[in-house]
Amino acid sequence: MFIWLDKLVTLLVTNVFKISMDTSLGDSVHFFFYDSIKIIILLGLMVFAISYIRSYFPPEKTKKILEKFGGVKANVFASFLGTVTPFCSCSSVPIFIGFVEAGIPLGVTFSFLITSPIVNEAAVAILLASFGWKVALVYVVTGVIIGITGGLVIGALHLEKEVEEYVYNLQKRGGTFIAEKSQRERLIFARENLVDIIKRVWIFLLIGIGLGAAIHGWAPAELLTKLAGPDNPFAVPIAVAFGVPLYSNALGTIPIAEALISKGVGIGTALAFMMATTALSLPEMIILRKVIKPKLIAAFIIIASVGILIVGIFFNAIAPWMLS
Repeated sequence: MFIWLDKLVTLLVTNVFKISMDTSLGDSVHFFFYDSIKIIILLGLMVFAISYIRSYFPPEKTKKILEKFGGVKANVFASFLGTVTPFCSCSSVPIFIGFVEAGIPLGVTFSFLITSPIVNEAAVAILLASFGWKVALVYVVTGVIIGITGGLVIGALHLEKEVEEYVYNLQKRGGTFIAEKSQRERLIFARENLVDIIKRVWIFLLIGIGLGAAIHGWAPAELLTKLAGPDNPFAVPIAVAFGVPLYSNALGTIPIAEALISKGVGIGTALAFMMATTALSLPEMIILRKVIKPKLIAAFIIIASVGILIVGIFFNAIAPWMLS
């Protein structure tokens, strides 16, 4: 799909920068420019398209739709909703509060909260560019399953008392008029959302690609394969443990995961690290503490961590099929 881009960047590195592609520097510079251009192209297309679809589901309408669902269907819908909403866990929290305020069951709101930072249009675009459709598809499906399962478990634990009382006491909005957008307004909304996302993530993206380029060019492949290869049973738990204290969004971590995988790190290990960094980041826990109590935060961390561990091990097991 991007053979033309590979040739163009190779010419840029060798003819303009005068760097041999047989060197670590040439390899890193090629990785940086190739991934940057490729990701920006797919990111722009994917975000614009999903933003247009999202214009049909403003927050007020979304809450009204969720209120009509019950049981597992509500968790499924909330999890799928998380795939087309904010790409950052911290920006998902205000919507989570709105769901609780609207009286939507706690387990359903957590299905949204778990899925939203892990799976979104931006992450899918970069996964598609970096690993192909098989990895992107399995990642989306497993991310949604984690959200659905996590929400169902939290709902079954009946932890409603672990939400801060003031959240329930917030005045619930009712009878909000939802104006329908014209086609022109939807296109403007999609364009503005694309510009907003690019402004918010470009620094994470460039840092992630830069780190990925450094790993791709200089990281010792044999050592990484030994410590974090698919055959190491402790690689996935260690990756999750390292990912939790960090903070980034999927856009910043995917290029790093791509570089690690190219050096022999198991695909499940790299993606588990990415999921933990985006879904269980320390800043998100700090923000969540303002609306939910420690017991519920602990349940959320444990449930999401177990789900990510299972997904990481599963990815490592089916890696030969996905990368073929």
